[in-house]
Amino acid sequence: MSLVPSVTETLVAWDRVPVACTRFCEQPGLRQVGGTKNPDVAAIVALRPDLVVVDEEENRREDHDALVAAGLDVLALAVRDVADVDREMWRLADRVGARWTPAPPFEIRPVRLRAFVPIWRRPWMALGHPTYATSLLRLLGVANVFAGDGAYPEVSLDDAAGRHPDVVLAPSEPYPFGERHRAELEVVAPVTWVDGKDLFWWGWRTAAARRRLDGLVAGLEPPPAAG
Repeated sequence: MSLVPSVTETLVAWDRVPVACTRFCEQPGLRQVGGTKNPDVAAIVALRPDLVVVDEEENRREDHDALVAAGLDVLALAVRDVADVDREMWRLADRVGARWTPAPPFEIRPVRLRAFVPIWRRPWMALGHPTYATSLLRLLGVANVFAGDGAYPEVSLDDAAGRHPDVVLAPSEPYPFGERHRAELEVVAPVTWVDGKDLFWWGWRTAAARRRLDGLVAGLEPPPAAG
């Protein structure tokens, strides 16, 4: 069983389909047992899965502890950086009898852009550090203007504008940013929409997401100065 959308996607790709998952895993054919922050612990225990997979950031410690106390085998992963992915995927693959093949080495890009990445609205919250998404952007040459303010700081758009980002990278999740938010976000910087799954989901998706995001960033990079 998986309580982590990234893990659910990876398990399905490995043909190790979990008996249940969260409603945020976007697997309508699978049984749902609540959300990532509020899973139905009683329903999970009643299913008696051989393994429950959680993530230290995605899920709550009290739910992990309740599942362990109920006698379930719980694997807690910890991904805060792209560098963590191979280690944690090897751990997961070992537990489910799958094979993890690391992605080929990727050339780290020099800084090309400075970005503000909102993740919530009312209150405004930003992507910070240490987080997988910030580390992924940094590999692609994108510096996060809130990287020094904690993992997910509460911010204001005035503060974001005052940090002079080149671009607002507005993801489709966890908050569903879209065209209706363009005007208010453009007080900070020009807005580009980003697939939230490519930015935040790790594991099976990482290698392809990195290529897609690299292409997106390349299209935003200012042309070299003439002369």
